[in-house]
Amino acid sequence: MTQKEQIKTSKFLSLVLRHRPDTIGLTLDKNGWADTKELLEKVNSNDLSLTFDELKTVVENNDKKRFLFSADFSKIRANQGHSIEVDLELKEKVPPEKLFHGTAEKNLLSIQEKGLIKGQRQHVHLSSEKETAYQVGKRYGKPIVLTINTGEMHRQGQKFFQSQNGVWLVDRVLPTFITFPS
Repeated sequence: MTQKEQIKTSKFLSLVLRHRPDTIGLTLDKNGWADTKELLEKVNSNDLSLTFDELKTVVENNDKKRFLFSADFSKIRANQGHSIEVDLELKEKVPPEKLFHGTAEKNLLSIQEKGLIKGQRQHVHLSSEKETAYQVGKRYGKPIVLTINTGEMHRQGQKFFQSQNGVWLVDRVLPTFITFPS
């Protein structure tokens, strides 16, 4: 499986495991898990071709570690980023003092007014590394990295979670907790 094929498959998995399982008639349980065998059957009956070994390769090689198998490989799910309601059974966690959020410059005015809101997703995504946030921001236009005062947010009662792949999740970030680039 080429790198290009892996990327295409990863994007398709993001669609069906995070946003639109109905695209292929897939069923997710309340925790976002899909039966691996059912996923492969549905993918292969929709004019696509994917073997278990190829699926495993995509999961293992995904640079953002977006997907997770159960211990026995019988189930698969996305780690975060869902626009559909799922309970990822995340445990509350104390964040570091500062985290980062990557966005496009064109979004700054709205963020200065409203802060960071989850929009169609279940959470706002934050990164522990500036470079990761920069790469995320690049996907949406001229990248801007915002510094988030997560320590103070937590001390004021905001709940934080961390997904299996290390992404920090929070319901909202008010503008007062954001350091904007000058």
